[in-house]
Amino acid sequence: MAPETRSCPACGHEAAQAVWHAHLQVCPACGAHQPIAARARLEALCDAGTLRELFADVTGGDPLCFPGYARKLAVQREKTGMREAVMTAEGEIEGRRAVLGVLDAQFFMGSMGAGVGEKITRAIERARDERLPLILFSASGGARMQEGIFSLMQMAKTSAAVADFSAAGGLYISVLTHPTTGGVTASFASLGDIMLAEPGALIGFAGPRVIEQTIGQRLPEGFQRSEFQMEHGFIDRIVPRGRMRAVLAQALRLHEGGVSAW
Repeated sequence: MAPETRSCPACGHEAAQAVWHAHLQVCPACGAHQPIAARARLEALCDAGTLRELFADVTGGDPLCFPGYARKLAVQREKTGMREAVMTAEGEIEGRRAVLGVLDAQFFMGSMGAGVGEKITRAIERARDERLPLILFSASGGARMQEGIFSLMQMAKTSAAVADFSAAGGLYISVLTHPTTGGVTASFASLGDIMLAEPGALIGFAGPRVIEQTIGQRLPEGFQRSEFQMEHGFIDRIVPRGRMRAVLAQALRLHEGGVSAW
C-alpha cells in the first residue's frame, strides 16, 4: 500500500505524512509552516521523558447556553484528543526546566474561553511559585464568542498573572505562530520579555480584511506578518520551527535565574 501523502497549501508540493511529521509540519520544499498539534510541538521541544502535562482536567463550560456550543465542543475534543484549546506542561529543554503552554489552532482556532484562560493563568502561577521560566506559544483567532464576556475577562486575567510573574523576576518567552490575533494578541501573547515568531505568521488584533474595509485603503504587502512585525520592532527574532528548540535552550541558558533576581 502506498504511503498516505499530503500537499502543501502554499506551493503544492506533495509528500508522505511521515515526511511532514519528520519536518514538524513544515513544507520540505518551500518552508511554509503548517499547523502542528500542541502535543507534537511540546514533544519536539522537550527532552525525551521530561514532558509532564499540567492541569489536563481544566475545561470551560457553556455559561451562556449558546445554541449548539456543547455539541461543537464535543466534536473538537473528539477530533483533537484535547479537552481545551491549550496544552500546559512542565518539561526540560536541554536540561533546563520550564513551564510551557501551547495553543492549538486545530481546536476552535485556538480561541480563548474561560478554560483556556484558567489553564494559562495556572501555568503562569506555577512558573512563579516554582521559579521556572515560562514559555507560551500562541495560535488563536481571539476570544471565544460562544462564551461572551466570560471569554473577554480572560484577557485581563492572564495579563494580570503575567504582571505578577514579571514583578517576581520571572523570564517569560512569548512565541507567536500563525495566526495570533484578537484578544490573545491584546493580552498575554504581547507581554513577553522575549518575543519570538515563526516565519510568515499573521500577528495582529483585527485581520487585514477587516482593517481594509474599515479604513477603505489597501494595506502594504505582508502587513501584520512576522517579518513586518519584526521590521517595526514588535518581534525580537523570527525562528523557523526546526530551530526553535535550540533558540529556546540558548535563551534559557543566557537568562538562567530569570530576568532579575528572584
